[in-house]
Amino acid sequence: MKLSRREMLGFSASLLSTMIAPVWAQPGKNADGKRIVRIAASALSNNGTLSTLREQSNVGRRILPSFLEPVIATDVLGDLSLQPGLAESWKRISDRVLEVKLRKGVIFHNGDEMTAEDVAFSFGPQVMFGDTQPNRGDGAKTIRTDSKDAGKARGTQCPPEVAAVGRRLWPSLEEVKVVDKYTVQFVNAIPDPTLEGRLTRMGCDVISKRHYEEANDWQVWAAAPVGTGPYKIKEYKKDQYLILERHEQYWGGPAELDEVHFFDIPELASRINGMLAGEYDFATDIPTDQIKTVEESGKLEFVGGPIINHQITCFDKAHPVLKDPRVRLAMSHAIDRKMIVDMMWDGRTVVPKGLQFEFYGPMLVTEHNAPAYDPEKARQLLKEAGYKGETIPYRVLNNYYTGQVQKAQIMVEMWRAVGVNVEIQMVENWSQVYDPSTQRGIRDWSNSAGFNDPVSSLVQQHGPNGQQQQKGEWSNEEFNRLSAVLENSTDPAERKRTFARMLQIAEYEDPAFMVIHQTAAFYAKRKDIKWEWSPTFYMDFRKGNTSLVTA
Repeated sequence: MKLSRREMLGFSASLLSTMIAPVWAQPGKNADGKRIVRIAASALSNNGTLSTLREQSNVGRRILPSFLEPVIATDVLGDLSLQPGLAESWKRISDRVLEVKLRKGVIFHNGDEMTAEDVAFSFGPQVMFGDTQPNRGDGAKTIRTDSKDAGKARGTQCPPEVAAVGRRLWPSLEEVKVVDKYTVQFVNAIPDPTLEGRLTRMGCDVISKRHYEEANDWQVWAAAPVGTGPYKIKEYKKDQYLILERHEQYWGGPAELDEVHFFDIPELASRINGMLAGEYDFATDIPTDQIKTVEESGKLEFVGGPIINHQITCFDKAHPVLKDPRVRLAMSHAIDRKMIVDMMWDGRTVVPKGLQFEFYGPMLVTEHNAPAYDPEKARQLLKEAGYKGETIPYRVLNNYYTGQVQKAQIMVEMWRAVGVNVEIQMVENWSQVYDPSTQRGIRDWSNSAGFNDPVSSLVQQHGPNGQQQQKGEWSNEEFNRLSAVLENSTDPAERKRTFARMLQIAEYEDPAFMVIHQTAAFYAKRKDIKWEWSPTFYMDFRKGNTSLVTA
């Protein structure tokens, strides 16, 4: 008998659940009386590591900030505003330099105190940038990650794909200068109005320099990194589980929980059944059609809502049909986004104004919207493009995103209604999604806004160093030129005009993607656990946000 990787994961997860059930016979405590929560997660990582730079994903964002913290914090349970964290305060020295005063007495999980040396090291070539060079105003450079060297690290030198992410987050960072033990300066090669926001992103965290150097191997370090977060890694088994234990010396105060256990349970039915059986206290990625099942149990509740992430579908311009922008725009006009939101999400999320977010504040382009549902316009565009019914492949993961397969099937029918022939190709992993050895067409993705500026999404994910261009799917000369303006201009009016123009290019004139709806994250949880969900993917179990009402 041959099992696919996903089937094997489901079997392993079910077996693991059966094995651990006797240990936690009393929910909320283990045999030693420790206060714990057990989470059935749809996945723990995409690449098998616990490195925030390697795991720039929704599943990574859920877990990794519990032990690796960025320099500047955000109000993850509120308005997502910038907050003091590892950085006690910060100020602009110039349009290229940001000075940060570090919090004193922050203790790493290995007992060392965090200092400016650790911060500088965390943003240095060995950890973040490798051999790449900053953009010094000579044009943004695309850093490809699909080379034969991808995945290879030399000792503790970060792998090429990590360096590519580092440069995506920090295209022009020249150096982090140590001023004194608790002061650093982030020095950019060219002006950048978003330095503060960049320091809040997952991947811009501070690690222990001593621990990294003692690991002697990047892969070894990435399996158990030492950070400053409220929890530290106790045990990690790839594709099985991650056990975190409380960091007693956490600068924000020790959490109420002793341990947090994440289990890799890919199948929705296994997560739901495990919750109903009392094996888990939380389950992630629950679709709205499971509300009744969850709430009729009497002991569970359904929580969550829209988060700072959009579900999108990306185009590959190399496909002979999709090279014509009229075909791509027609496909976007063929999608009834409101119907998808109502049918799949019970109206509990929204169709956004294209690839932008309300918390952009004054940078929000209020007059912009995603292409409207217009089947007649779609048919006319297809006719103008001379589309003859050629097959367009659609690579789909098995519900990596909640309800992904169902959404794909709905959209295929909508495309068929206007005459577009789209064929779903089920794949096992992201490597197969991106595989260029056979003809690619369209794929699902999601885009988060890492901070409150359009640079954090539109540029960092679709610009010259963004994943779409790194993978060779899409590029546009004007868009790339404007990306540099949006990143480096200090004129708010110019930046907003630039952003509006970039949206017009990427969603209408030369579509790179089509936004479907704002992502909603829903959880099943025990009623007797007090816990507040975040408008990000992060599951926050810090002090003050989790308590077992009856334990």
